[in-house]
Amino acid sequence: MNPSPVIELNGVGVSFGGKAVHRDLSLRVEEGQIVGLLGGSGSGKTTLLREILGLLQPDSGTIRLFGIDLNDPDVDRQRNLRRRLGMLFQQGALFSALSVFDNIAFPLRELRCLDADWIRRLVHLKLAMVGLEPTHGKLMPAELSGGMVKRVALARALALEPELLLLDEPTAGLDPDRSQNFVELVGSLQRELGLTVVMVTHDLNTLAGLATHVAVLADQRIIAFGPKDEVMTVDHPFVTGFFGADRRKLL
Repeated sequence: MNPSPVIELNGVGVSFGGKAVHRDLSLRVEEGQIVGLLGGSGSGKTTLLREILGLLQPDSGTIRLFGIDLNDPDVDRQRNLRRRLGMLFQQGALFSALSVFDNIAFPLRELRCLDADWIRRLVHLKLAMVGLEPTHGKLMPAELSGGMVKRVALARALALEPELLLLDEPTAGLDPDRSQNFVELVGSLQRELGLTVVMVTHDLNTLAGLATHVAVLADQRIIAFGPKDEVMTVDHPFVTGFFGADRRKLL
């Protein structure tokens, strides 16, 4: 029996102020895939991530994660499902009044089943996973460089050992060297932990360095999905304009 896809969206539609953002949108992501989600400004890429996270309920259609409907009324099943997800927001979204340690510890403390010693060990483990030292836990977000903010936010996203990781413009605001280092970090963690990843990005180097598949959001739906080399050949104005002469970067 084939396992359920990690993400399955069928006929999803959502509107804001009477304006449709998604209409009859469908997408199926299998375990272990790293999907780059592309789309023009205002196409609803971040909105789609919010729908997958359950932060925004669509007007129509269904969303299933690991075979479980996001509208499942079972509270315990919903709670357990949320623990299987991790999210890295575009600017990190760290709590400015909390230290690095407390930012990473926050979701662990929410479990209300771990003592202080276990939380300390787990936070130090997550810091090590993203290439940071225990001493970095004492810093405040305002003291961090852009690259460190991304790493701390990634450590927090991995705190509960999720199976699905969502990334919103993971390399935005980073210089080329830090961007490449972060791409390599995410790639190594994905291989080590067996993560399924969906990332919104507009950066070709990030796409080339990480994605196994590409989903293109245009005309209020997913107009193309598949391996990178296949999607690049799709005859659509956005696809042609996005890849242009830089298609060789993805090959």
